[in-house]
Amino acid sequence: MLKRFIAYYRPHKTIFTLDMLASLAVALVGLVYPIVTRTMLNDLIPNRNYRMIVAAGITLLVLYLVKMLLNYFIQYYGHVMGVRMQAQMRSDMFGHLEKLPFSFYDNHETGKIMSRMTSDLMEISELAHHGPENLLISSISIVTSFIYLSSINIWLTLIVFACVPFLILISMKLRKRMKNAFMESRKSTAQINASLESSISGIRVTKAFTNAEKEKEKFEEGNVRFTEARRDAYKAMGQFHSGNTFVTDVFNVVVLIAGGLFLYNGTIQFGDYSAFVVSVHMFIGPVMTLINFMEQYQNGVTGFERFIEIIDAEPEKDAEDAVDAGQLEGHIEFRDVTYAYDSDKDVLNHVSLTIGQGKKFALVGPSGGGKTTICHLIPHFYDVTSGQILIDGKEIHTLTMESLRRNIGIVQQDIYLFNASMKENILYGRLDATDEEVIEAAKRANIHDYIMSLPNGYDTEIGERGVRLSGGQKQRLSIARVFLKNPPILILDEATSALDNTTEILIQQALDDLCAGRTTLVVAHRLSTIKNADEIAVVSDGNIIEQGTHDELLAKDGTYAELYKLQFRANSML
Repeated sequence: MLKRFIAYYRPHKTIFTLDMLASLAVALVGLVYPIVTRTMLNDLIPNRNYRMIVAAGITLLVLYLVKMLLNYFIQYYGHVMGVRMQAQMRSDMFGHLEKLPFSFYDNHETGKIMSRMTSDLMEISELAHHGPENLLISSISIVTSFIYLSSINIWLTLIVFACVPFLILISMKLRKRMKNAFMESRKSTAQINASLESSISGIRVTKAFTNAEKEKEKFEEGNVRFTEARRDAYKAMGQFHSGNTFVTDVFNVVVLIAGGLFLYNGTIQFGDYSAFVVSVHMFIGPVMTLINFMEQYQNGVTGFERFIEIIDAEPEKDAEDAVDAGQLEGHIEFRDVTYAYDSDKDVLNHVSLTIGQGKKFALVGPSGGGKTTICHLIPHFYDVTSGQILIDGKEIHTLTMESLRRNIGIVQQDIYLFNASMKENILYGRLDATDEEVIEAAKRANIHDYIMSLPNGYDTEIGERGVRLSGGQKQRLSIARVFLKNPPILILDEATSALDNTTEILIQQALDDLCAGRTTLVVAHRLSTIKNADEIAVVSDGNIIEQGTHDELLAKDGTYAELYKLQFRANSML
């Protein structure tokens, strides 16, 4: 893991090197004050050398001005380096998230992913900046302070440094506890972010059903878990700091007693003793810095581990010999396909079907029967457990996913629109399309006139998830997107089931135009919309139990006929 972390420093070698040199200079400047103090106490003051006293003071002032500039460089450019590394990690994570399969998002909440990309990466950025400089400054300061203090009195120095093992033992004992506590704290933060994201996204549903208290109750459950996790983290941190601070305080007691005894016995001069008392803080300061660094280290390491979990998630991969699909014609075949989202239960059981090029094939049946799963397998969103799916005689695993999906257009019941303009949402179908092509796609989707009635026309912002549009307008916008893409294969997954009858008729006209000349797979709730399909399959419990044309299935007087009669009876009662 360390190698992977260090790799993010490579593009910033120049800034990092200068930052380390500046840190080294700051550490060396810190050594000047105790040296000057000892010289003044033992030589300049007793000998009443006022000129040198003033010169020493001016020298210190100049060095402190240089130190101020160096600290500015460290703080500014060091943080800039950290932010750039954070931006690179965020870019790597986002790029990897784009490559992850549907199954990853089935098992990970959006809020938790966002937490890893924001707060976790912020902690990593702080570690990336402060970690190396704190280690360098502290290490150099500890070594130089040992050398300098030894030059004053080696035995007193050894006595002081004898306290270091106790500090190390306490740190090691409490470090693991603090790491585990902060990991749990990270998880609770991700959980509360996920809950918040879900509640805000569903605020309109919450208000419609007057369930604000329920949402508050759910949020408070996560909030309590977060509070408890942070409490445990702070408890571990408090134990860590209090234990280590006690040991560092012992340093002062050791210096006071041992130094006083040495002074009493005449083994050390008063000036040297005074310089030692001043200089010992040159050692305690870096020790405290390292202690504080442990907290930052735990935060950063915990965040990087969670970052690595995302980066190491298995992405979608084309087969080694996968080829570009080119322009497909649209002949689709399922050969004995079985699929399961997990190992407990198959969603599809040995499904075989054929959809001819340019034909309209409909799937009907009860919810949860496997209709949408069939739709998701064709673009290779999931890998089949067994069996084969072929398009134009080519097994889809032998085609690159990008080229395969380029040939498939999907219109779903739950339309996702981006918080952008009308034009940008249509352009999502084909980003290099011209304005004329966008307008033509909108016209064919029967939404051009509505767009032109808006104050800003195609540049009108539609709000988050298209909140400013009606259900029918959202659907027509998504249809325009597919018109612009112009794929040979079309999947309509209950595209009109959430619309009222009047709006459905308007949308259906656009869909009929969209289906013309394309191989179309339709998942339908209202059977009246697929009466003219070339073939209809009834899917139940992962099996195709009936297949044929509308008239053939009615003549069989089986499940399809029963569903049709129920809908016909329900419609006649309206």
